[in-house]
Amino acid sequence: MLFAIICTDKPGCFETRSATRPDHLAYLKSHAERIQFAGPMMGPDGKPSGSIVMLEADDLASARGFAAADPYAKVDLFESVIVRPLRTVFRDGALAE
Repeated sequence: MLFAIICTDKPGCFETRSATRPDHLAYLKSHAERIQFAGPMMGPDGKPSGSIVMLEADDLASARGFAAADPYAKVDLFESVIVRPLRTVFRDGALAE
């Protein structure tokens, strides 16, 4: 099952994000076979202000566990984390249903 993990950074945490980024990327690489997409959301200042991950997981509990184990979460970077099941309807320029 596919899950969207949408994380919003706490204000003023760009330095924390930058310092933790190598560990975050290593974590994502260690789960590359489960990740369909991942990247930062950008704020009006052009700096990252959150993250989005599209993750294959067995269930909601597994997806939440993945989000909680992210190094960014462990350094308390996020103001909020939303984990929701997702159904693909349109992909690669075509309907996927």
